[in-house]
Amino acid sequence: MELTCLHNKFNLSALPHLSLPSSKNPNPRFFSRKRNNLCLASTSDTLVTGSGNEVSSKKDAEFGDLKSWMHKNGLPPCKVVLKERPSYDEKHRPIHYVAACEDLRAGDVAFSVPNSLVVTLERVLGNETVAELLTTNKLSELACLALYLMYEKKQGKKSFWYPFIRELDRQRGRGQLAVESPLLWSDDELAYLTGSPTKAEILERAEGIKREYNELDTVWFMAGSLFQQYPYDIPTEAFPFEIFKQAFVAVQSCVVHLQKVPLARRFALVPLGPPLLAYRSNCKAMLSAVAGAVELVVDRPYKAGEPIVVWCGPQPNSKLLINYGFVDDDNSYDRLVVEAALNTEDPQYQDKRLVVQRNGKLSVQAFPV
Repeated sequence: MELTCLHNKFNLSALPHLSLPSSKNPNPRFFSRKRNNLCLASTSDTLVTGSGNEVSSKKDAEFGDLKSWMHKNGLPPCKVVLKERPSYDEKHRPIHYVAACEDLRAGDVAFSVPNSLVVTLERVLGNETVAELLTTNKLSELACLALYLMYEKKQGKKSFWYPFIRELDRQRGRGQLAVESPLLWSDDELAYLTGSPTKAEILERAEGIKREYNELDTVWFMAGSLFQQYPYDIPTEAFPFEIFKQAFVAVQSCVVHLQKVPLARRFALVPLGPPLLAYRSNCKAMLSAVAGAVELVVDRPYKAGEPIVVWCGPQPNSKLLINYGFVDDDNSYDRLVVEAALNTEDPQYQDKRLVVQRNGKLSVQAFPV
């Protein structure tokens, strides 16, 4: 997750299901365009230019990797290791991913992260009742988590979550394909989606993020834990909208939706989870809440060194692109909606409408194909 500006090279040939207009041929250099890089400083009121690889490497050496930090804070022995692959953009640091450190069989527990290392609303807001109140009104779980991580990042090395946030920053909000969500694309980039219904979904989601930003001050005041910890850092004064948007999109790309847990624990940020895990639509493995931990049971055999994959849920490619920055050619949940309607000027319209109704359909019907 990147709480700063995200950028990457993106090849539109990887989007076969987005109905891109054939009249436009994207410039292959288009998505390598430079954007302004801003990151949150460790101080409470400053934005500075993103630091380079040399500075980041020194920090890595000082604090060790994410997995070492987790073991020091309660992570039991596990069967995975952090590895890296080169980024498409040489200016970006390599992408980390979770791989098997030994041969695994289907049904093996790859890792079990204790709840003390999992970020949820219950932890952020300190009270499950308050968490339920906030998320059933004007603010989503993702916005609350994004706000919390922005505050924690401002503490720098003083934050308990510093190693986790540093790792998320390293990933720059990208999944394992090193692609950012189109929510962070420019207007010129979005123009390449003209003709696709995905563009309207992107614009609608962006408007929703703006509405949530406008409610941040209310949440900060209502949530006693945030107000007491940051009494002088009013959210909309401490964080410009673009910074919040980047943080929101980054959290969206790595949040885990846990099942059979209270509302305040439903959405979780799990170290060793996404974006370090690769998503697949044809996978059955899921991060699951168990007694005192979140664990991953693999659904297939792995050889040592192979990347671990998890299920991304029943989402069409348009949602995968918006949420995680990728599309899946083997996605059985991807559908193209075709709308068909009876001609109201047809002399037999009424008769046909009755026939359609007897078969449980409407005179205007959408068909996912």
